[in-house]
Amino acid sequence: MYTGGDEGDTAAPPPATASGTTADPVVPSVTGSLPPDAPSALPSLLARPVVRPEQAFPATSVRLDDGSRYERVDLATTPDCAQGMSPELAALIEQGEGCLRLTAALFTDVERRSQVTVTVLSFRRVEDASSVFAMASMDPVTYQTVSLDPPPEAGMPTVPPGAAGVFRRLMTVRSVVFANGQWGDGAETEEAAITTQTEDLLQYVNDNVVAYEEG
Repeated sequence: MYTGGDEGDTAAPPPATASGTTADPVVPSVTGSLPPDAPSALPSLLARPVVRPEQAFPATSVRLDDGSRYERVDLATTPDCAQGMSPELAALIEQGEGCLRLTAALFTDVERRSQVTVTVLSFRRVEDASSVFAMASMDPVTYQTVSLDPPPEAGMPTVPPGAAGVFRRLMTVRSVVFANGQWGDGAETEEAAITTQTEDLLQYVNDNVVAYEEG
């Protein structure tokens, strides 16, 4: 299931408010535009269905080009994208034509120390994906996707609330791919190692999405 994570380059989540009432988030009005490198065949590419979970995350055991190995311990997908992101990001997306599907997977390394959630948000319009990517890049703590809790059968701890993490994102033709990486015990040491794992898994999933969307 989803748990409230944070989305920043290296950050801890903002403190929770004491009130149980949450005001509607105030987000700037954003008008997206097509990226300059948009493919010429864009209309036909957008006519295809969005990437499916098994296309973005085809394997439970992953071996990357550098020989590093990871296990996918959880997978979640929903057309109700708002449940997997911050209220601010959901409000931003509502300014456009919406998110068609959110799919997230939780990976861990062979030592089962790391927890890296990679999330794919797929949109109707490229302009909306571009707006989300731009705002998440400028303010990654506010415009965040959330991390998956490990399922009980994985035998892994839930990352302590407030633990720092490494957060990255990439944009494809019509999707934005986010990666949130943390140590399972909430440790703030070995930042270079968790950064490498986060970036490598982000690139792995991004390559899968690009292969489908541009194929």
